[in-house]
Amino acid sequence: MIAGKRYNGLNADIWSCGVVLFAMVCGYLPFEDANTTYLYKKIIAGDFSIPKFVSPLAREMIAGLLTTDPEKRFRLRDIKGHPWFRTISETPWPVNLGIRVGFHAIPIDLNVLGQLSDYN
Repeated sequence: MIAGKRYNGLNADIWSCGVVLFAMVCGYLPFEDANTTYLYKKIIAGDFSIPKFVSPLAREMIAGLLTTDPEKRFRLRDIKGHPWFRTISETPWPVNLGIRVGFHAIPIDLNVLGQLSDYN
C-alpha cells in the first residue's frame, strides 16, 4: 500500500497481524523511525530484526507474516498449520472467546439502558 501498488485486503491484514504479533511478543514495533520517509523505506524493504529472546518457532511465524512479497507471505492455511500457532491453539486451559455478534445474544443491562435514557 505504501508503495502505491494494488493489494489484496486479506494479505494486507495478515501483514498487519504480523506487526501486532511482533509488538506483543517483542514489546515494540518492528518498523520505527522518526523520519517518515525512512520509516516507509524500512517497511517496503522489510527491514526489521527479531530479538534473540524470541523462540525459533515464533520467529518463523513473525517472519512469515511480515514477508514483503504478498505472494510469499503466509496465508491463513500456513498460519493455522504452523507449529507455533498449533501449540497456542492446543492449550489445555479453556479459552473464553467472548461474545461473537451474530452467534451469541448480546446481554443488555436494562439498568444501564435506563440510566442512558435519563440523559435525554
